[in-house]
Amino acid sequence: MVFIKTLITFLQDPEYRDLVGTTLFILLLGTLVYHNLEGWGYIDSLYFSLITLTTIGYGDFSPQTTEGKLFTIFYILLGIGIILAFVNTLYHHFQNEQQHEKEKKDKENKNKGKKNRKWMF
Repeated sequence: MVFIKTLITFLQDPEYRDLVGTTLFILLLGTLVYHNLEGWGYIDSLYFSLITLTTIGYGDFSPQTTEGKLFTIFYILLGIGIILAFVNTLYHHFQNEQQHEKEKKDKENKNKGKKNRKWMF
């Protein structure tokens, strides 16, 4: 539940929304280029784009054409920073939301404690 709430607040912020859009654009670009240059299916092209930019690189796919190899060099240099910025921003946003929720609960508990002490005297 917390993850979904965090994701919704994340998407409501225009700056974060732009980062999501840029990330999706980079993945779409890689998918279309690999589909056309290497002749892979769309799912395989998306899969390769994602594992390349997240630096997982299982090794089950690799570009075979010179154009595909040159594009991969460009794609890695362009895309890794964007993907890492996206993951880092999402993590920090999630962490801040959790901290905010904790502070809110602590404040509520503190206020409850003050109310209960009034009636004790």
